[in-house]
Amino acid sequence: MEMASTEAPGERSPSNIYIIGAQSTGKTTLVTALGHYFGQNLKSYGLAENPHQLKEVARGVLREHGFTASDITTSKSRALELQRLIIQAQIRAEKALEHSWYIADRSALDAVAYAQQYVGESEAHGLQQGLTWSEVEHKMRAGTVILCEPGGQWLMDDGVRLMPQDRAEWFELHSHFMRLLTGCNIEYVVLPCSIAGLEERVAFVVDAWRRKR
Repeated sequence: MEMASTEAPGERSPSNIYIIGAQSTGKTTLVTALGHYFGQNLKSYGLAENPHQLKEVARGVLREHGFTASDITTSKSRALELQRLIIQAQIRAEKALEHSWYIADRSALDAVAYAQQYVGESEAHGLQQGLTWSEVEHKMRAGTVILCEPGGQWLMDDGVRLMPQDRAEWFELHSHFMRLLTGCNIEYVVLPCSIAGLEERVAFVVDAWRRKR
């Protein structure tokens, strides 16, 4: 896949890319494809290094701490603790890459959206308190944030991820993301589910990233 670049080599540091949204919206697949695309087009964008791919942080937390997806819907205390641990793990993972650039298949904000959906507004708000959260917002404002719209072909039960009971629940979670991003003054672009082809989705993100630069 080729796209013309108007960037001058070495023009500025690339912004990190956050591919976020509800479960089963093709985020990790898209991050992998973007990593491959940039790896083939480094010189076109004046990039010195391939982006790091920051993927599956939440799954790592599930494995490490013995949580299951069902904990999110059966125990509010367990659900809240899980989201707190995911935020901490995401912040650590991003901190480890602070001198590089990366493409992530989630953000710390994702965990807050899940807490709003499955625990409660006040508990979710508590996750956003402290200096650490201000750093989260700062990084996301400086990055390119792509919110994947539900409704596409990716809703499949892999035995690990939480599955929505129906499409209404799926889109309700999406609404939480939009409200959180707006409330945090984080600029974002919605990737419509109608853009289903992987090359087209990559091109959409790259265009948004170039405009952010």
